This record gives sequence, structure tokens and C-alpha cells, in this order.
Amino acid sequence: MFRSTDTIVALATPMGASAIAVVRASGPDCTALAAAIFGPTPLPPRLACHTDYRDLKGLILDDVLVTFFKGPHSYTGEDLLEISSHGNPFISQLILNDILARGFRAAEPGEFTRRAFLSGRMDLSQAEAVMDLIYARSERALAAANQQLRGSLGRHLGKLTENLLRVLAHVEAYIDFPDEDLPPEDRHFAQEELASVLRGTERLLATHHYGELLREGIKTVIIGEPNVGKSSLLNRLVGYDRALVSTEPGTTRDFIEERLILGPHCLRLIDTAGLNSSPAVIEKLGIEKTVERAAEADLILWVLDATLPCPTLPTSIMPRLNSANTLVLLNKHDLLADHPPTAKPPEGLPALPLSALTGEGFETLATTIIQHAEAFRLDRGEDVIAINSRHADALRRAREGLITAQTKLINQGPVELLSSDLRSALDAFGEIAGKIDNERMLDHLFAAFCIGK
Repeated sequence: MFRSTDTIVALATPMGASAIAVVRASGPDCTALAAAIFGPTPLPPRLACHTDYRDLKGLILDDVLVTFFKGPHSYTGEDLLEISSHGNPFISQLILNDILARGFRAAEPGEFTRRAFLSGRMDLSQAEAVMDLIYARSERALAAANQQLRGSLGRHLGKLTENLLRVLAHVEAYIDFPDEDLPPEDRHFAQEELASVLRGTERLLATHHYGELLREGIKTVIIGEPNVGKSSLLNRLVGYDRALVSTEPGTTRDFIEERLILGPHCLRLIDTAGLNSSPAVIEKLGIEKTVERAAEADLILWVLDATLPCPTLPTSIMPRLNSANTLVLLNKHDLLADHPPTAKPPEGLPALPLSALTGEGFETLATTIIQHAEAFRLDRGEDVIAINSRHADALRRAREGLITAQTKLINQGPVELLSSDLRSALDAFGEIAGKIDNERMLDHLFAAFCIGK
């Protein structure tokens, strides 16, 4: 069990004026700190107490609420003190400076959560969920972060690890008794168990893309010819004039990106340069970026002028379009009273009439986009799992070890080599929950946290 020798302190709330500010301290000297500042009477654990904060000179800095958490029943697993003052940054900085002057050390980014992990209060996937929770941009992202913080990924991974350990124990029994090889019935058992573990690994890996969508937003790319209303569509969706709108073709030369919360989802809305069939030099560069963005898109909004014939898209974009990832938007629907509709999108692509000028059709558009976004959602029973890139890398290595082990089983390879492959997969699983002691990996992971968390 981790035991720290020093006590750390940091501001746990963002800098800036607010109603309250919280200074957090964790470590073995928290009890002595509380006695020195607030008097010799011990603070009752987990109960907020209203009192004065007196600095080393005996001056009252503020009246505060102080809460003491006795380890191991605290966030970090250590004795922990939280001091809530008025949210004047000058006051919180005076309190922080006073505690530092008493011999405490300033916390590093993520050090409170790192101590929680090292103390066994949470596994590494739960520690990462703290970061996801802080930066969640949508209801779906928040729900997934809360699930992971409560151990959803750890539970699924624990079952896979338990099954894999059972196979490994079975195999290594034959290494200890080398006069016998695995009989056919035992190889069949190992093959079935490995196949089950491999299926579970693949299911977890399948959530990687959904995890990216939750953390970064659904990449929604607006494409179309010049002057069909792409920038007007962007402005209408985000609610203000984000992009320049002009009757002059080719106003948008580079892509413009904005985040948009739509229902429970976050969209990365990207307005691109018009797909001009005869572009000038600078327009051509913009179109190349449009093609790149479309190739990476999760959802494509293809804007057409409802009064004009449907254009032909570049061959590099057209194969990407299908009913699952594309919405055809027949813009300028308000002009159809004077112009008969001529735009006929390709069959199989859902199409919606709308007017970026009047707002007609935008409620239906919002509902339709939400329905498309829901299709990305992956549930695992009661748990919502959305792994990150670090998890995916470890799971791919685990999958590689499992597949190699399966091949050796089928080909009746030596049990010693089979055991090595199984242990490789087991180590990869361990990296996700943090069972593997890798100081450099931990340094890199927690460095991304904010100070005070």
C-alpha cells in the first residue's frame, strides 16, 4: 500500500473570482495543520465546520468552512483537508501561501488523483475517468465518464483477466509436470476459454471510436458547391455569425470549426471550402482540405441549392457517402415558390428540405442529426464503455497475444511458448487497470491533469 511521506497542497478550484474557492491538502501532516490553524480541538471527520482561518502571524484571513477526511476514507486514501473560503483569488492565494510557509509542498498536476490510485482507492481506468468527467462536453460523455468512474471498464476487464488466468494456470500446470503434454480435452477447454476472452477483448476495442466521439465530439463536416448556403447553415446551427456570408463565390477558403451541443451529443461542426469544379489556386488548396475533412468525417451534411440541379461530387468524396453517415440538405427551400425544385440527390441518401435564411426545417434537421448520432452509441448491458487511445493500444497488444496463443493451441505448439503469449496478453490487460508498475507511463498520464485534482 502506498504511503506518502510529505503533505501536498493546491487550489482545487479554478483561478478567478467566484462564490467560493477550495484549497485542498493531503498527507500525514493534515491533522497537525488543522490544529495549528483552527485550534487543538480535533475536527470531526467528514463534517464541515465554520471557523476563522488564522495565518502564521495570527491574522484572520477569512471565515471559512473546513472539512477533514480521515484516511483511508478520503479521496486520496490519506488524511485530507479541504478549506472553502470566499472566492476572491487574493484570499485563496493568501491561504495557499500560508500553508506552503508551514512546510507543505505544492501539488503537481494530477497528484491528488495519483495518490488515490497508488493508495488503491481507484484503478487507473477510474483515475482517467476523473479527467473525462472534468472535461465532458455532452450528456453522453458525462454518462460514460460516470460509468467508468464507478468501475464499468474495470468490471469487464476483471472478468476477462479472471478467465485468462484460469487458462494460464491450466497451461502452466503442464510446464511444472513436463512429462505430459496437454491432452485433447484440455486443449479444447483452453481454446474455448481463449475464444471467449478474445471476443470480450474485441467488444471492448469496438468502443474506441465511440470513446473518441464522446471526448472530442462527432466530426460533422458540411460540404457542397460555393454559394449553396454552407456558411449560413453553420451560423444558423451555432446561433451567431461565425462564418462570413457573401454572394461572392468562394468566401470560405479554409475550414471553420465550432463545437455544438445538440441534445445529448457534442458535434464538431466543420464548414469547408466550396467544391468548385474550376477553382482558382487558393480555392484549390481549400478544396483539398475539404476532401481531407470529408474523409475523416463521422457525419456529412451535403448542402444543395434546391433550385439547381444536383452537382457531381469529386470521386474522392462520393464513395464515402451512404445513408448511415450522410444527410442531404436541400437548402433555399424558401425560393421554391418562384423556382421549381430541380435538385435530385442520389437514391438512398436521406434528404431534408430547409432554409438557412428563414430557419425552416431546422427542428427536423436537429432531430435527424441526433438520431444519426445515437447510432454511434454502444452499450454493454447496464454499462456504457468508451475506451481511450491508451486502453485501445493495450487491448490490441492483448488481442495479438491471444491470437498467437490460439494458433499455437490449434497447431499443438509447446506449452512454454503458449504460456509466454498468455502472459503477454495478461500484462497488456494489467496496463489498463494499472496493475503494471510503469513509472514513466504514470508520469505521462497524470501530467495531463489539472493542478488540484
